[in-house]
Amino acid sequence: MTRWCARFSRMTKNVLKAAWKNGESTLGLWLSSPSPAAAETLANVGYDYINVDLQHGLVDYSTAVPLFRALVNSSATVTCRVPWNEPGIIGKVLDAGAMGVIVPMVNTPAEAAAAVRACRYPPLGARSYGPIRAARIFDGDYASESNAGVACIPMIETAQAVENLDAILDVDGVDAVYVGPADLSISYGLPPASDNEDECFQNALVAIVDGCKKRGIAPGIHTVPGLVNTRLQQGFQMVTVTSDLGAMASGAATALKQATADGAGAGADTIY
Repeated sequence: MTRWCARFSRMTKNVLKAAWKNGESTLGLWLSSPSPAAAETLANVGYDYINVDLQHGLVDYSTAVPLFRALVNSSATVTCRVPWNEPGIIGKVLDAGAMGVIVPMVNTPAEAAAAVRACRYPPLGARSYGPIRAARIFDGDYASESNAGVACIPMIETAQAVENLDAILDVDGVDAVYVGPADLSISYGLPPASDNEDECFQNALVAIVDGCKKRGIAPGIHTVPGLVNTRLQQGFQMVTVTSDLGAMASGAATALKQATADGAGAGADTIY
């Protein structure tokens, strides 16, 4: 298992999906801030995917598009978590250039099928044609190639979704699923957290990975840096490492600690 780090071409072929198909693990960064400057700064750090969060982040559609523009030369595949399983916003972020859509709170196969339909043009789905930005930034015939290129990624984040897991994973067109560990914890009556020792929580993760592997679907999960190796060892292929705001806070705290430590030496940071 090696981390995919090929440069993202301006093609509708999705290198992230290709990595998953090859059994490779991928690491991602979460953008919660609407700052294009921050997005541009982080664009080529080396993550395999960069996700723009419209659900719980500080980003809406009008601020997401400048983030997509800031990431246009990124080596990462650009994905987007939409606010809800609603075809209008799913279509808009795809039209703006996202190559994958993470859809929250998918609890039934019917809801998974609705997410797939919103991501695909007919005859495979019901997406309305109008790729106002996507058709300009990707080479090739976007209309004919995007059904295979775009990744549909329902979120598994409730006990109900775990109960319906097999039926959800059997929905044709699901490319990956993405675990929201905080909501999954809450649904089992546990405190919201990136991890829980509770048997129900741990068994759910095992079931998700096993179910995905049987069907050639990539299991994904939201996590923190200290848990990344654990998640990779568990078999997750789509692992979000940190966020822009989290990395900024962590980096600032580390810098302050270094600056105030006794005998701190000169650093090698570039001064702007």
